[in-house]
Amino acid sequence: MTDDYDPPVKIPLQYQRTEYDCGPTSLLNAVSFLFAREEIPPDILRYVMMYTLDSYNDQGEACKNGTSQMAIMFLANWLSQYATAKRLPIACEYRSGERVRLSENSELTQALRQGGAVVVRLHFDCWHYVTLTGLTEDSVLLFDPYYTQGGLEAEGIAPVADMPCAANRRVAFSVLNQEGQDLYAMGPVDTREAVLLFNTNTRQTPESTIEYFL
Repeated sequence: MTDDYDPPVKIPLQYQRTEYDCGPTSLLNAVSFLFAREEIPPDILRYVMMYTLDSYNDQGEACKNGTSQMAIMFLANWLSQYATAKRLPIACEYRSGERVRLSENSELTQALRQGGAVVVRLHFDCWHYVTLTGLTEDSVLLFDPYYTQGGLEAEGIAPVADMPCAANRRVAFSVLNQEGQDLYAMGPVDTREAVLLFNTNTRQTPESTIEYFL
């Protein structure tokens, strides 16, 4: 290693800039969690923003109803095709319905054990996207892009202050798995969705992650 070597830089995850851009912000946070700044092609930012914020509110105002589930599904497919065309080591897998749950051996927890990130839709004051980035024994580490002054604490929810490149909340499985509209509940099973994202160069094999916890 030479004295002028610059190691790859992981940047802190970002908060949304408006009331509506949790979808694109959470997708881009997943990419930032998985890749160093120097590894991320800038056109990913362009296309993520182009294909999201596609919903209209009750007054017919563009973008002011956030990002639709169809757009999230499209972005997952687009990123997979982009990865093939550009030889970017990213893999994306869209999940919905009963496959979106948190348990010891669920697809979401397996993805996190393999070093992946998961973008999920859950309830805040309205339906909202966040990025899951890790696990403890019965909780998920996540980054919520909606900034709140003074943090946010409730039963099963705790702030994380020392992981700016990965998480700002720790949330119990039991909270996320709720089917109602409580804080951070993923809601009715038939409306759930998630995007699993991996850096294929750093993804751990299932065999090596059976006993793995952060």
